[in-house]
Amino acid sequence: MTSGALARVIRSAADRRTDVERCDLCGADVPSEHRHLLDGGEEVLCACRPCSLLFTETGASEARYRLVPQRRVRLPPVGTRGLGIPVGLTFFVRRADGTVTAHYPSPAGATRWEADPQAWSDVVTDCPPLATLEPDVEALLVNTAHSAREHWITPIDDCFRVVAIVRREWRGLSGGSRVWPAVDQFFAELTEQP
Repeated sequence: MTSGALARVIRSAADRRTDVERCDLCGADVPSEHRHLLDGGEEVLCACRPCSLLFTETGASEARYRLVPQRRVRLPPVGTRGLGIPVGLTFFVRRADGTVTAHYPSPAGATRWEADPQAWSDVVTDCPPLATLEPDVEALLVNTAHSAREHWITPIDDCFRVVAIVRREWRGLSGGSRVWPAVDQFFAELTEQP
């Protein structure tokens, strides 16, 4: 059973109801494009503009809530072979303790494992922008499925959206005809944001 941040994003993407989203801190209505906070338990919370502004400074809330950044950077192809990725759609999150967790979306949610520290260090050496990943709230998002060559630094909520797309669109054993066009559309709509 999926819980926490991933469950919230999956429910949101799968339901697509017309009811209004609300700030998880104060209950105010939020527009469809709004900021998110990551709480200490890895749950993504919706935040209205006034509440999100409370967490713009590092150390606000003594790290209980962290504002998910909006930075998106398209990277040149990143050599991730040494990380042992079993599939073409994966994201890597650097944790505050220095470990790196790898996740790949599946019809049952995200499968997670810890990346080999030396292999990750080698990847960062070859792609220095990865050293700037903000722990827990940014990720290296990789799509090499079906000959794609997408490598991005993205906010963690983008990664959860990809997981939700895979869960929502997957059919049968191979994914069916809807999942990969939906994933391709997600990447086509990504835009760089400093």
